[in-house]
Amino acid sequence: MIKVLSVTSECVPLIKTGGLADVAGSLPSALASHGVEMRTLLPGYRQVLAAQPEAETVFEVWDLFGGFARIRRGTLGEGKHATPLYILDAPHLYDRDGKPYNGPDGHDWWDNPQRFAALSLAAAMIAAHGIEQWFPDALHLHDWQAGLTPVYLRELGAAERVKTLMTIHNIAFQGCYGADMVYTLGLPPQGFTASGFEYWGQVSTLKAGIMAATKVSTVSPTYARELMDGSFGMGMEGVLAARGADFTGILNGIDLDLWKPSYKSPKGKEKFKAALREELGLPESDGPLCVVISRLTGQKGFDLLLEALPTLIERGGQLALLGSGEGYFESAFRDAALKYPGVSVRIGYDEAFARRLIEGGDAILVPSRFEPCGLTQLYGLRFGTLPLVSLTGGLADTVIQANPAALSAGVATGLQFTPITTEALEVAIHRMCDLYAKPKVWHQMMKNAMAQPVGWDTSAEAYADLFREMVGEGTDPEADETDA
Repeated sequence: MIKVLSVTSECVPLIKTGGLADVAGSLPSALASHGVEMRTLLPGYRQVLAAQPEAETVFEVWDLFGGFARIRRGTLGEGKHATPLYILDAPHLYDRDGKPYNGPDGHDWWDNPQRFAALSLAAAMIAAHGIEQWFPDALHLHDWQAGLTPVYLRELGAAERVKTLMTIHNIAFQGCYGADMVYTLGLPPQGFTASGFEYWGQVSTLKAGIMAATKVSTVSPTYARELMDGSFGMGMEGVLAARGADFTGILNGIDLDLWKPSYKSPKGKEKFKAALREELGLPESDGPLCVVISRLTGQKGFDLLLEALPTLIERGGQLALLGSGEGYFESAFRDAALKYPGVSVRIGYDEAFARRLIEGGDAILVPSRFEPCGLTQLYGLRFGTLPLVSLTGGLADTVIQANPAALSAGVATGLQFTPITTEALEVAIHRMCDLYAKPKVWHQMMKNAMAQPVGWDTSAEAYADLFREMVGEGTDPEADETDA
C-alpha cells in the first residue's frame, strides 16, 4: 500500500471555492481500491474546525510564521469512504471571517504568502518526521498554495525519500509575490533563480512546485497539451516544457454516489424539469431549458453567452443561471432576466439548487475560453443534461460531439463549438435546438450521456500508476524516523 499525503487549500464538503475542492474531497476514497492510502492536509479555517469539533491534536509546531500552530486529526467523508484528515490549526493565519483566499471586502488576504507557505511547511514536516507513526511515501500537491512544499522538503533533507506530485488545476493562478518573500518565508536564497522559484523578479510558488516536484500533472490530457502553447501557458509554457516526460494530464472524475440522479432514463427527467420551471417561474416552452452553474468571469466565456442569448431566446430556449463573479456579468445577467421572461438568474452559490438545475435542465452550457477540466459538464452527463461546450481542455476530452458520424453511430453525448467566438456559439445553439426538436435523437443522446463513465475509476488507476512509478510498488518508509 502506497502512502500519500494530499496537500490542498480547499476540500469538499468542508470548504469550497471551485473544482479543486471537489477533486480533493473525492480522490482519497477513489484511490483506496487501487492500492493507495491517501490522507489529506487542509488549513484550519474557521469553517473547517467548526465542522470537526472532535479533532484532536497529533502534531505541534511552534512559531509558524508568527504564531502557534498545531495539527489536529479529523475525518474526511463518512462510512466506507472515510479517510484521515489533518487540519493545520494556526489561528493567527486562518481563524478569520471571509473566504479561503480573500476577506469580506473581496481583496486577497495581505498575508496569503505566509498562510500557504505554512501549509507547505507543515506538509514537509509531516513528510520528514512522520505523524502518528505514519510516514508518507509521496505528497500530492494541489496548485500554488502547496507549491513551496518540495522546496521545504529539500531543506529538511527528505526530498530523496519522499516523492512529490505537483498538480496544476488552473495555470492562471501562480502565487506570485515580491522578492522580499524569499527571506520572509525562509526560502533558500540560492533557489531564487530562473531554474528555481524566481519568475520575472518575483517568487512564484507555482513555479517552485513545477520545478522541484518529482512529477507534474494537470487535470486533463488536452489541457496538458494546451499548456505547452503560449496562448494557454500564461508564461509557464517554457517551464512546463522543461519537465518533458515528467509532465502529464489525468482527467478529473466525480463522486458517483454524491452525484446520482433520481431517475434511470430520459423520461424520468420530465417531472424534475417541471418542478424546476415552477420554482423559477419560467413559462412552458418548446425549446430546451439550458442551465449554467459557474463563476461569472471572462475566462468562462460569459460575454459570448450574453451576446448569443437573443439567439437562444428566439429559438424558444430558456436559461437558468446560478453563479457569482465579476460585477459586470452579475449585473448584465440580472438585466437579461428582467428583459426576457425565459431567463432566471440567481447570484451566489447553493449546492442543493445547483443539483436541482442539473437534474431538471435539458442542457448545460460551458462556453469557456479555456477550461483545465471542468466538472459541471460531467455532472450534466451523469444526469442526461446534455453539455454544450467550447472545444478546449477537459471539455474536449469528455463530450462526444453530435456530428453526423457520432449521431449515426449512436454515441453522441453533447455539442462542442470552435473557434470560441459568439458566432460559433450561436451556430451551436441553433444545432442544439434542431436536435432538441427531434425527441428520438435527443433521448438517445441523453441515454449515451448517462452511460458515459464520468467517475474516478479510470483516473484513480492512472494516479495510482503514477505514484507507483514515483516511489516503487510496495515501497516502505524509513523506519528510523521518529514521530513528532
